[in-house]
Order: sequence, then structure tokens, then C-alpha cells
Amino acid sequence: MRRMRSEAEINALTWTIIKCAMAVHSALGPGLLESAYHTCLLLELKAAGLSCTSHVKVPLSYRGITLECGYTLDIIVEGLVILELKAVDSLAPVHEAQLLTYLKLTGLPIGLLLNFNVPHMKDGIKRKILAKGTPHVS
Repeated sequence: MRRMRSEAEINALTWTIIKCAMAVHSALGPGLLESAYHTCLLLELKAAGLSCTSHVKVPLSYRGITLECGYTLDIIVEGLVILELKAVDSLAPVHEAQLLTYLKLTGLPIGLLLNFNVPHMKDGIKRKILAKGTPHVS
């Protein structure tokens, strides 16, 4: 079971994750495949002492039946933060909807959408929070 974290702890964790993403972006720049950023970000997160799980399969429950629909989360950090990585020209509303759906499916409270195909990493970051009271989809 996950330990509840304070807002300050969550903010510190997401800031550390963002610093790691910025370090990767500074080293590699835009224009690579998502898989390259994924691999390098995992190394950076682990070097920062964070526990990470990569390529996490997420089942969908419908009418009491568990379905493997091919949903795979890019990275979960500290069992708390979902990272959805992109290397696209620009983030679209569907990318944000995807992250929100992952938050609902897992019940995790926070997610970061990270687009590495930008000149400045700060312009490729979206933070999403699962609103309190939002039902966990199982």
C-alpha cells in the first residue's frame, strides 16, 4: 500500500522529476525518438535516487471483466507519479486526455506529460492532478 504523501512532498518529487527531464533535454536536445528520451530519463531518475517502473501494463475493467486493451504507462515514479513521454511537434488535447485517463485507471494522484520535441523543455511540460472525488475506474 502506498503511503500518503503531503502536498509539499509531492511538489518536491515532481520538481525532481522535472529537473531530471530538463537534464536529459539539455544533453540530447529535441528531434530524437521517444524511446531515446525514455531510456535516458530512466537513467537520470534512478541516478536521483528515485524508484521507477517502466512500461507498466494497465488493464481495463468493463462489466466486471478485466480486459487487456494494450494500455501501457511510460513510467511510474515512486509508485505515485505517472510520466507520459512524447516527442511530437506539439501537445494535443488528446495527449492530456490520455494522461487523465491513466490517472483515473490507476487511481494515482498526479501525472506529468513531458514533450521532449521542444526548443526549451519548460514549454513541453504539463502537470495533471486527479481531482479529489474523481472515481477510480477499475
